Amino acid sequence: MIVAEIYTQDGKISGFSIDGHANTAPHGQDIYCAGVSTLSQSAYLCIRDFLKREFDGDSGSGLLVLKLKDPPDDLTEAVFQTMLIGLREIENLAPQALKVTIGGESNV
Repeated sequence: MIVAEIYTQDGKISGFSIDGHANTAPHGQDIYCAGVSTLSQSAYLCIRDFLKREFDGDSGSGLLVLKLKDPPDDLTEAVFQTMLIGLREIENLAPQALKVTIGGESNV
């Protein structure tokens, strides 16, 4: 199962952690893993390359973490909310593959 934890600060999303694998199809053929990966990596790349925000991050097999160094703003919120809407839709379609949680305040 993929676990997506969404971090918040002052009522806005300040980062996320995506960890695990859906395990609903063979490696490289899992549509749920592909969807979660696409949404989370797109948010990560947008924050890094387009908005050029500083963050702490980590990545590895089945892991992607991003925590903003500065407080979230309206632009980062738009990126994160877009990701969250997509993740919630995948969770609704395949609750056995993805669990989304809204965590507490992140330490930024």
